[in-house]
Amino acid sequence: QVQVVESGGGLVQAGGSLRLSCEASGRPGTTFGMGWFRQYSGKEREFVAHIDWSGEKTSYADSVKGRFTISRGDSRGNAKNTAYLPLNSLKPEDTAVYYCAVAEYAPSEAYRERRGYDYWGQGTQVTVSS
Repeated sequence: QVQVVESGGGLVQAGGSLRLSCEASGRPGTTFGMGWFRQYSGKEREFVAHIDWSGEKTSYADSVKGRFTISRGDSRGNAKNTAYLPLNSLKPEDTAVYYCAVAEYAPSEAYRERRGYDYWGQGTQVTVSS
């Protein structure tokens, strides 16, 4: 069973920064594609960022380009299935629950969609005050 755990959410003023982390465990021999989504209250979950298993390919929603940068831990070590998402220049409209998603069997071309992931974390709240 793959477990996905996020951390790093919180309350910050507009213009500030937070750093989200996500650790996926349960498959020692596998390196996963990993992504971040966010969900506003009463809305559908939306794509934020993705990083492929190699760490060489990343993708972002237009609304976060230039402000959020996804990365992953050292591929040679225990951190290979850890993803990081620094949130910079935060805006009140970034307020949402942020979810980490992990792809093992899902279609790799669907990384901007929920169907592109097999496992999800519980979510971490990010609140940006104006």
